[in-house]
Amino acid sequence: MKIIISGAGSSGTYLARMLYQAKKDIVVIDKNKERLAYLDSHFDFLTIAGSSTSFETLKNAGVRDANLFISVTESEETNIVSALLAKRMGAHKVIARIDNKEYLSEAYRNNFTELGIDELIYPETLATDEIVGILSQSGATKTYKFADGKLLVFALKLDSQAPIVGRSLQQISEKRRDIDFRAVAIKRNRDTIIPRGTDVFQKGDLVYAICSDDDRESVMELAGKTDIEIRNIMILGGSRIGWKTAQRCESRSYVKLIEKDKLKCDKIVEELDETIVINGDGRDSDLLLEEGIENTDAFIAVTGDTETNILSCLHAKRMGVRKTIAEVENIEYLSLAEGLGIDTVINKKLIMASYIYAHVIAAQVASVQCLTASTAEILEYYVPDGVRITKKPLKDLKFPTGAIIGGIIRGKDSFVAKGDSEIQVGDKVVVFALPEAIEAVSKFFR
Repeated sequence: MKIIISGAGSSGTYLARMLYQAKKDIVVIDKNKERLAYLDSHFDFLTIAGSSTSFETLKNAGVRDANLFISVTESEETNIVSALLAKRMGAHKVIARIDNKEYLSEAYRNNFTELGIDELIYPETLATDEIVGILSQSGATKTYKFADGKLLVFALKLDSQAPIVGRSLQQISEKRRDIDFRAVAIKRNRDTIIPRGTDVFQKGDLVYAICSDDDRESVMELAGKTDIEIRNIMILGGSRIGWKTAQRCESRSYVKLIEKDKLKCDKIVEELDETIVINGDGRDSDLLLEEGIENTDAFIAVTGDTETNILSCLHAKRMGVRKTIAEVENIEYLSLAEGLGIDTVINKKLIMASYIYAHVIAAQVASVQCLTASTAEILEYYVPDGVRITKKPLKDLKFPTGAIIGGIIRGKDSFVAKGDSEIQVGDKVVVFALPEAIEAVSKFFR
């Protein structure tokens, strides 16, 4: 599968790395030769110096034979124009990152479809959706929902008091047969582990576990977690993510938003109905105390500066806030932020990559989720007739070692996968996989 990526910034570089690990044929276009030099020294794929709005550059990249063209440069105009040109020159599917949410409205979206752009991606909306979802399942670091919420995946950070620390998955399963769950991935330091029965949970692990909605509370208890009622929210940063999150939450929670830019504050006030907008520096301890940080249930830092977001969340944690969420755009800081004690980190690049990745995998994939601060992905596969996954019980399939089947969705029913489970035609299957295993996994569904 040939994929052309326009833009070798942080988003394009991360996406190229992920797709390269999945053994795709990658071409990256960028005008910045230093960015391309970095890619050339780390990866074995083609890079082309030039503008993706140039017919000649697109021709040299082989756009005529491209299965997918993705434009994620810093310029919205470049992304739209290059996507249109790529489509006209033969690219099968084209995707463009945008900055203007207006383009996604029903009134205007069809205009881009008619011109030939298959998908428009607005990362800030995707990030806002993620934050709102995190607040609704506050006891976990993050929650992923399948089968309309009947099947759940939790990311749970283990501290020394967690009942499962020092015990293996097999020991826990034998002792708690009343709970139907499965640990499907463990992020430990910089490594991601697809666990087996003998793996022992350790303090500091970020554990991804799948269970039914009925067993949710029991699984959280095993990790020493309980839900927090989110009544008071404080948001640092009047970015598009910040004010949109406030807009989504203000009808059911008391929300304060702190922004140091006076002009931006004035604009945000016009967009929000119930949120209290404060002009000030959220790094100021006196200001936070004056605005009632000690009574805040959730603190969300979404300024444009990663370091500010991390430090302010740590400060909020020390002042008694039970749920902290930080936007961390430097991917190399993700593990650091979680290791420091921030409850949840979000990253627009990972969120966008999840959205795009579903267009890349050759098998029939319903959805893809990149696990934040982890190299694993959650993939939800459709099961068509005649594929390998339906031939034997799971324990006899010789599934790739870098992957594990977590759950099965069958009509209105859903359940956690076991060794003797058998997949049927028409099922949807939730799979956890490391990038290098995804191609091997997809063969079971083709």
